[in-house]
Amino acid sequence: MIVINISKDFTDTPGARYKSEGEYSGELFRETILIPKYVEAIASKSQLKVELDGGYGYATSFLEESFGGLAREYDIQEVLRTLVFESNDEPGLINEITEYIKMARRERK
Repeated sequence: MIVINISKDFTDTPGARYKSEGEYSGELFRETILIPKYVEAIASKSQLKVELDGGYGYATSFLEESFGGLAREYDIQEVLRTLVFESNDEPGLINEITEYIKMARRERK
């Protein structure tokens, strides 16, 4: 299993949706960390665990852009099968992120 710990591998203070809105955006996380690790997981036929604990909270826009954005670029069912989330601090984040991934289907181009 491949693991991303957002607070250690990216930042403990995630920002807004887009890079143009400031540092540590969901867009930057998706492009520089999430997609490369996702591609690695797919290539190695393993899962990608995303650890959400250790930070100072997540903006809705960060989560949607990161994970909904991934699902707009890749097959949604494959994203749901590949990603595994862990959050002891805020377990409700897992359902929230899963909904962003599922909603991406309606927004696909």
